[in-house]
Parts: sequence; C-alpha cells; structure tokens
Amino acid sequence: MLAAIGLDGTHESAYRALVSVGAAEVPDLARRLGLGEPETERALRRLERHGLAAQASGRAGRWVAAPPGVALGALLTQRRHELEKAELAANLLAEEYRAQAAEPTVHDLVEVVTGAAAVSQRFLQLQLGASEEVCALLTGGAGTGVEHSAGKRAAGRGVGYRVVVERAVLDLPTGLVELSTAVGRDDRVRVVNRVPTKLVIADGSLAMVPLTSRTAEPAALVVHASGLLASLTGLFEAVWREALPLRLGEGDGAAREEAPEGPDGTDLEILSLLLAGLTDASVAKQLDLGLRTVQRRVKRLMELTGVTTRLQLGWHAYERDWVARRTRAPQV
Repeated sequence: MLAAIGLDGTHESAYRALVSVGAAEVPDLARRLGLGEPETERALRRLERHGLAAQASGRAGRWVAAPPGVALGALLTQRRHELEKAELAANLLAEEYRAQAAEPTVHDLVEVVTGAAAVSQRFLQLQLGASEEVCALLTGGAGTGVEHSAGKRAAGRGVGYRVVVERAVLDLPTGLVELSTAVGRDDRVRVVNRVPTKLVIADGSLAMVPLTSRTAEPAALVVHASGLLASLTGLFEAVWREALPLRLGEGDGAAREEAPEGPDGTDLEILSLLLAGLTDASVAKQLDLGLRTVQRRVKRLMELTGVTTRLQLGWHAYERDWVARRTRAPQV
C-alpha cells in the first residue's frame, strides 16, 4: 500500500512491525520479519532516510518508529508536489505536440504497417480506440474481418458498427457464424455483390486499407485526417447506400437480404420527443435508452430519408406522417 511513496514490500513490513511494537532492536525485528539481521538493518536505514524511523537516543541498536500521521503525511505532500510538477510538464509537452501537429507534413498523414502481427495489432488498436463508430468494407478473403473480442469490447462502450460485406463472405465456412455474432452485437450489416477494397474507418478520423496482394508480405496503410481520409469515407458511404440490409434467419441460419426498413415504434417515439424540443440526453432518459443508441437511431433515420440535417429530418417526418402515430407519454 505504501509503494506509491517509494517503499517496497520489505520496507513497508518493517515499518508496520516497528509501529506495532513502538521500538525494537535489530535482532528482535529480524525475527519478527523472518529476515536476516543485515537485511533488516538495511531496511531500517532506508526507513530512516524517509523519516519513518530513527535510532533511539542513548541506546545503540534500538530503533523507534516515527508517528505515521506526521511522517507519512510529509511523504504524501512531497509526492503530491512531484505529481503536480509532472502533470504540468505533461500539459506543456501536450501543447507543444499540438502546436507541432497543427500543420502536419505528408509523412504525418499516413503510416505504413508491415508484417502480419503488426497489421493485426494496428487493426485491433483502431477498433479499441474508437469512441463513436467503426465503419468497414469487408471482402470474402478473410471472413468478416471484424475481430470479435475487440468489437465486443468496443460495442460495450457504446461504439456502433456499420459493416458492408461481399456476398462471397456468406459462402465462407465461418462467414455466417461471424455475421450472426456481429448482428447479435446490434451491428448494422449490409451486403453487396462486390466490395472495391477492404477498409476500416474509426470515428471518421482514422482509416486502414491493405497495401499488398495476398502473396506478398501483409502490409497496410493507416490514414490520418486528410483529403485522402475524406475520399475513403466517401467511398464507404457510397457503398453503404447501394448495399442491402442483411438479416440472418432465426431457424435455418440462412442469410436473407431485405429492402431498407422504415422507422419502428422506438424510432417514432424518439422523433416525437425531439420535435417536442427535448435534447438527445433527455430523450434517452425518457425512453430508458442509451444516449448513443438514440444518436445512432437518429443517424439511421437521416440516412433512410436521405437528409443531412435534423431540421430536414423533422420536415420529412411530418411529410410521411411518422409523428402522427401514437407514442408513449413522457415520464414526469
């Protein structure tokens, strides 16, 4: 427990033993600790340097413990001061880094990752570092490509997934199993005949695309915020709009494609409350939903109606009589 102030287990045990007896000679303390006398002597000298123990005046070889409230309080104050200085230094370094990164060079916008292990690790970091949404285009070369454990941890933090897969994925031995897992995590999965390239985008700020063919050493390009990232995001959105939603059959395990669905009852409740002037957070509380769930559903409705603003979504909602249906009364 005292490691935070620079004492290891041996020194802490020595101080605790000395506190419990008040004062002791080295042989007695060594027997109590189960240590040799030289090692006990070194521990006491270390405690003395920290102000936690002292040799009794007028009696050589006898040690007394310093009062914990005074001695430990001084050490804690010193450590807090050191941490404050370290925090200040970290803030200064962060500001210096941000100032340098304000105008990134071309080399800062992309990074090349080579080797199967490095590519896999970077891919997992990309998913685990996301806080809002992960978008992916997946070919039939390697299953769904969305690593399950990382995706599960990300989804547990409220991260949404939008995944477009090639129809060839459905023919893979484990394709349906992995897709079933994805849909079970409330991911949104769509299917197209052919995906132009594998692609993963995290929070619209970082993307990863393959660089080499299957016969060469695995390599990938990690793209940071730039015009290239904007182009990759546009590519994903274009493929997403053309793809069809995918639903897995409950009984026979078959995959079925569906036409885009309209809003369900929860969507209509969210719309009515938003149009009544409630914030996303208030809507989530009223309907006992997660805030990210509300935001994802609103985003889906905007995609469904082909609009780019919530104002346009409200107009379409009235035009289509979506808000004319009966909704649950807000809780007081």
